[in-house]
Amino acid sequence: MAVPTDLDTFEIKLLEHGVAVITFNRPNRYNALNPQVYAQWGKALEWAAKSEDVRVVVLTGNGKYYSSGQELAIPDSSELEEAGGPEGVFKKRGVHTRKVISELIHFPKLIIAAVQGPAIGFSVTSSALCDVVYATPEATFNTPFMQFEACSSVVLPRVMGYSRANEMLLMGRKFTAEEMKEAGVVARIFPKENFMEQVLKLATEAAKFPPQAMKDTKGLIRDIDTKLLDEVSDREMTLLGVRMSSEESAQAIMEFMMAKHDRKEKTLSKL
Repeated sequence: MAVPTDLDTFEIKLLEHGVAVITFNRPNRYNALNPQVYAQWGKALEWAAKSEDVRVVVLTGNGKYYSSGQELAIPDSSELEEAGGPEGVFKKRGVHTRKVISELIHFPKLIIAAVQGPAIGFSVTSSALCDVVYATPEATFNTPFMQFEACSSVVLPRVMGYSRANEMLLMGRKFTAEEMKEAGVVARIFPKENFMEQVLKLATEAAKFPPQAMKDTKGLIRDIDTKLLDEVSDREMTLLGVRMSSEESAQAIMEFMMAKHDRKEKTLSKL
């Protein structure tokens, strides 16, 4: 299967030995996630899963951020009318998000998250569904809106322990790369100067293993949990739809956006 060329929010490269690098490519927006990005992300993962030329996937970001998470925006009146209200808007947008989560849960090959900068929200929770996470010392991880998606309500407490996971998921605490390594989410930290070189070296070495043996081994590790993760993802997305369509959520997003605007204005006034 040819490398997709119509996914403009991503840069996709197929390197030697079957290493596919899928890169968030909206650096001017800090690789923020919107419905288009989710849709193209799902297509990129589907291509990598099915392509016989791909043995290992590396997921990373272009620019300063790995991904700043969900691109916050209040639906306009036409979108609300077309979807039949806030809950309908979320359901429509959520189709693509669900596909990304499902592709990650069932991905049959080795997938590595190479977190080269700050990761926020869904980019944090989804990275925990990858098989291995590498990071730079400058990378940070936080979920500011009581994030429960991408099976984070199960995966992160399992890996990090309940107390630390709850600090992240319920209290919005920002974790450093070193703290995430200590917690077991990040496998190794490499210097920013040669980060991708180190990650691609490891990915290339792994890609040399027999592909079916890799799939079988990953299946032994992951298959016991796939049904549970699918069920958890459905529950999370249903609950998230209810919360995101609530007045409380709209108010929280509006306050966050206003605070962000005020910080930007203060910064510009000092220039």
